Amino acid sequence: MSYSDFTKAEELLSSYSTKDGLDVKSLMDSNIRGGLTYNDFLVLPGKINFPSSKVSLKSKLTKKITLNTPFVSSPMDTVTESEMAISMALFGGIGIIHHNCSAEEQAEMVRQVKRFENGFINEPAVISPQTTVAEVKKLQATLGFSSFPVTENGTFPGKLVGIVTSRDFQFHEEAETQVSELMTKELVTGKKGITLTEGNQILTQSKKGKLPIVDASGNLVSLLSRTDLLKNQDYPLASKSPVTKQLLVGAAIGTMEDDKARLALLVEAGLDVVVIDSSQGNSVFQINLVKHAKATYKDLQVIGGNVVTREQAASLIASGVDGLRIGMGSGSICITQEVMACGRPQGTAVYNVTEFANKFGVPCMADGGVQNIGHITKALALGASTVMMGGMLAGTAESPGEYFYKDGKRLKTYRGMGSIDAMHKTSKSGNAATSRYFSESDKVLVAQGVSGAVVDKGSVKKFLPYLYYGMQHSLQDIGCESVEILREEVDAGKVRFEFRTASAQLEGGVQNLHTFEKRLHN
Repeated sequence: MSYSDFTKAEELLSSYSTKDGLDVKSLMDSNIRGGLTYNDFLVLPGKINFPSSKVSLKSKLTKKITLNTPFVSSPMDTVTESEMAISMALFGGIGIIHHNCSAEEQAEMVRQVKRFENGFINEPAVISPQTTVAEVKKLQATLGFSSFPVTENGTFPGKLVGIVTSRDFQFHEEAETQVSELMTKELVTGKKGITLTEGNQILTQSKKGKLPIVDASGNLVSLLSRTDLLKNQDYPLASKSPVTKQLLVGAAIGTMEDDKARLALLVEAGLDVVVIDSSQGNSVFQINLVKHAKATYKDLQVIGGNVVTREQAASLIASGVDGLRIGMGSGSICITQEVMACGRPQGTAVYNVTEFANKFGVPCMADGGVQNIGHITKALALGASTVMMGGMLAGTAESPGEYFYKDGKRLKTYRGMGSIDAMHKTSKSGNAATSRYFSESDKVLVAQGVSGAVVDKGSVKKFLPYLYYGMQHSLQDIGCESVEILREEVDAGKVRFEFRTASAQLEGGVQNLHTFEKRLHN
């Protein structure tokens, strides 16, 4: 039969008994191919009928927390402290602060994230009319901000009598002058009960830096800041608590009894989600801690892991987790599979665990093995809701540590939490790195990670937008307008896959060039 009429192309296509490529179940059939990693397959392109800017990357982190981007930073002491967590949240993801430090230090990092951007500041720092200029300047240096409501007795809540800002005292030379002589007494205020939108409108119209919120008796009950309004405009995707409007932040804890006290401090500091951090999550230690956290803190979301099998996942789901973390030995600095002979290829692990967990409405985070945008897309296509990154974010300006030079290159240290270096870093409540690997009582430490260095990547403030726009283009090529649609069409067999041989992987890379520069973004 000849089809010279090209308009009949779609008619001919419909006559084929099978579609190009494989559905996800056929691709991931371990009886045929064994375990697969992200490089072992490709997603076949779909039809583009929408601009990339229309693609939504909204994804669930836990049962109750939805992020505008599926990006999560790893709780490693060379990746996530407060500065990284702030940046991750501003760009729609979330940072998980490491626990290889004292509980007090970790809680303070959580507070720093929460202080960075507030909605209603429900416990503002206040001063009395008798506070001196010297005392205010000292408070400014300690707290990091320069505007203070003045209440009648210097207490909160208390009757509002004025406000003092850096413009009032910055160049005032008399250190013992009381703020009652300098403060602004005629104030623009908001009434208790107004919405955040209404408060921001008053700030915009009044052109004031702060908006005190007072009750019917003139008592200060909360505060709004103009700087936070500007941040809202600069970072429209920012991940925020729907209640406090503060940035979302997560933190990791171990599975020891002392971690219960650590968790109490973190919750007090404003923690939104805790990650129970263990290389092998299917343990009675983790299960008991999950049950404790869920019973004690009803508003706290709990992510369990790490897991790579349905059996591991079932134990944690039964214990009440709100999310799962998938991966064992697939990270760029992890040697668990090599040393312990235990783990699973990450593609297979993500598919099998998410296929099971999603039946119970438990979102899953793919942790490890992610090296580029394509890997993130593949993790989501296999069923993950979010992707945790360590090596991709290490070496950025916001990651902990100092830069150093070697062989003419600017580098930063990057190490696995199972490395000997990390295990030797102790905290007041035990060694977080060793507890992660159940090694706190071992006389000889057995490393499950390595220490190394990565090249300076610049700021995540440029890198995260690159990931965001790259993901939008990736989903556009597949023909899906959102992560949610991607998941639905994978499950329905509409999104197709192709197994990738070693030579096909080689073909998909850069070839036959004497030299080249691989610049991922400007």
